[in-house]
Amino acid sequence: MQDFAELSVLLVDPNQSMRTSLRNMLNQAGIVRIDDAVSSGTAIRQIAKKTYDLVLCEYDLSGGSDNGQDGQQLLEDLRNHALIGRWTIFIMLTSEGVYGKVVSAAELLPNDYILKPFTVEVLLQRINRAVGKRSAFLPVYQLLDQQLVRDAIAEAGAAEANHPRLSTDFARLRAELHFGLGEMAEAELIYHTILAGRPIGWAHLGLARCQFALQRFEEAQATLDKLLAQNPKYMAAYDLLARTHEALGQANQAKKVLEDAVAISPHMVSRLRHLGAVAYETGDIGVAEKAFKQVVAKAKYSEFRDPEDHVNLVKTLVKKGDANQASSVIRDLERSLRGNSNTEVCRAISAALLMDMSGQVNQAAKELGNAVAAVTQAKGLSNQLRLGLVDSCLKHRLDKDAADVVIDMMNDDSGGLSMEEAVGVFEKAGRHDIAREVGEQINQHVDELLESAASALAEGDHRAAVAALSIALRKKPSNLPVLYATIGAMLRQLDELGWEAPLGEQAGMLLDRLRRIDGANPEFDKLEQQFAGTQRKFGISTTA
Repeated sequence: MQDFAELSVLLVDPNQSMRTSLRNMLNQAGIVRIDDAVSSGTAIRQIAKKTYDLVLCEYDLSGGSDNGQDGQQLLEDLRNHALIGRWTIFIMLTSEGVYGKVVSAAELLPNDYILKPFTVEVLLQRINRAVGKRSAFLPVYQLLDQQLVRDAIAEAGAAEANHPRLSTDFARLRAELHFGLGEMAEAELIYHTILAGRPIGWAHLGLARCQFALQRFEEAQATLDKLLAQNPKYMAAYDLLARTHEALGQANQAKKVLEDAVAISPHMVSRLRHLGAVAYETGDIGVAEKAFKQVVAKAKYSEFRDPEDHVNLVKTLVKKGDANQASSVIRDLERSLRGNSNTEVCRAISAALLMDMSGQVNQAAKELGNAVAAVTQAKGLSNQLRLGLVDSCLKHRLDKDAADVVIDMMNDDSGGLSMEEAVGVFEKAGRHDIAREVGEQINQHVDELLESAASALAEGDHRAAVAALSIALRKKPSNLPVLYATIGAMLRQLDELGWEAPLGEQAGMLLDRLRRIDGANPEFDKLEQQFAGTQRKFGISTTA
């Protein structure tokens, strides 16, 4: 048994006697750095302030009532909002007899889950196993923390020989890292190699993800169908299969897949959102209403409630013609999400939908104006919601408001639109006049950014040049002059100011993009040779 004295542990359980029992069990192994949390909310606040090695979480955090989140929903929040990383071990504790809930917990990939009652020996054995595995992966995790992804891939490859029992796990990590770098061929080869040895669910899923990313949708569908035939409880496969059907234009099949998944595992909020959206698009308002109501109810006690869930429910109820329920949902949005930076946008959009339904066109236009005014203060709004706002503004002839929202989306670093996408929004709506005006504004801004970058380079300010060009590239990702200029500025910075791993990774990825679209150009060869020369200059390995 390993020495656990330095482990920091968070116990998440509403029952004081159970926390005391767990604390006594841990103390027997010399673990004394233990904190308590009585609910998902207190757990999230604790984890936001402090990093824990181990989280022991009770599944039923509400004591059997419907008040509050359960352990599965807590884990979903922690994963989705990146509050726990690869270092943190999360073990679910449950006596839950409802199989659907157990599946929901298991599919979120806790490091382990233990059925109660259990002995101290069982608990310590599971902790020992999880800590041992984490120790083997620590060198790779440390490289990833430094954003040295290619070095991490190489380290994981070497570790496969040093830890034969974990060789498949290291291969899986290498595949995931290649996938994250956009190197689908490398990731796909690893998955094929694993599957040649034995059929493993996650390898089939990884292969399907590569096929999907490469837009080989029929192949992805065949891979996922085979996986689900072998393992009909592999929940993540349903989610990707639904997305694959959507990519193939098969929305009704996507809805059926999601309905099947929810029937097996009914507590995953993100899947319920997806089901609601697909059902709405296919015109199945009954299923959409049920799904969005469940989303709003299940997210009620989350620290990360999203007011967009209320908009989706209001939109569905308006489509159904149920003004009373829609009004009730808007009141709940105003009351329960007061203080959220996105609430005013979502309230105004919802109110506009309801007013349009009742024929109050002028009031609806006024609320759309309120929504547009609030967009710039909001954080993390989905593109779907903002594009829906643009569409509503165009229908009400609020052309300037529509253009302002699109320009704001283009300036959003977290997931904005490119020039082609922005112009396409208005072209699709048949508003060629606005498309032309927006295109001219974007071109003017990009020209200003290029001039700013040129001035910065002339003054030797490489970082400012790269920053300006990166913004220009986000606006025009397919523009060859901007792409060449951005890569060139990055390579000059790396050569003259020293190697920085994140910038080096970014330059390499942009070179890969340039190779695909302009690889025959001699200017590309010059950049590639310059990149290789800079790597050699600073002793950077060029092997993955």
